[in-house]
Amino acid sequence: MGNQAISSRAALRGEPSYVWRAGQERRLDMIRRFAGERLQGMILENGCGVGEYLQRLDAQASLAVGLDVDLERVIETHQKGLAVQLAVGEALPHATGIFDLVVSNEVIEHVQDDRQTVAEIVRVLKPGGRLMLFCPNRGYPFETHGIYRKGEYYFGNKLFVNYLPDRWRNKLAPHVRAYRARDLEKLFEGLPVRFVVRTVIFGGYDNVIRRSPALGKVLRGFLQFLEKTPLRVLGLSHFWVVEKI
Repeated sequence: MGNQAISSRAALRGEPSYVWRAGQERRLDMIRRFAGERLQGMILENGCGVGEYLQRLDAQASLAVGLDVDLERVIETHQKGLAVQLAVGEALPHATGIFDLVVSNEVIEHVQDDRQTVAEIVRVLKPGGRLMLFCPNRGYPFETHGIYRKGEYYFGNKLFVNYLPDRWRNKLAPHVRAYRARDLEKLFEGLPVRFVVRTVIFGGYDNVIRRSPALGKVLRGFLQFLEKTPLRVLGLSHFWVVEKI
């Protein structure tokens, strides 16, 4: 498979966590904090990639199940001894009201129908069950999934693309969504949920730290401090905890 094909595949489906570092550990800590006793119940990771989060969630759960649309990733996750299914988020192959916890980490921006995907997640949650949702923030200065121009895909962080009007942004990045808070609210309209946490977080910047440890740690510390201020609106990702009622 050529580099262009690999990049296009990554653009459409995102890149999972291949290496476990501080950024991933931080998100897992957030999941654990707001999941509480649900970590010991039935867990679904919707869009599990190669199973890095699923493997850690499985350690406590009565049953942890992953789901992904990419056959190669499903096979790799299965080879780690984890329960995983090949399926799409818009039609979860599960009964209604069986999961205590659903994790969706940077996934809904890639699905065909994000509203239907959210509805399906809520359907399979038990009353009192929670969704841990991470997804791209439209306020972040960079589009991290690259762009398309004249049919060619250009990988990398692209400055200010998310600040363009919808019709222009969607021409450059038709393969991925980025959300304002009001966009996310619309996805949950009419569904039996309450919002426990609605915030925005910055990234772990582990790649920067690997290249320049001192500078990277200062950058990460400063940006994560901004999460406590109104400037969190510039953060990388929304983090929402949503409970079924």
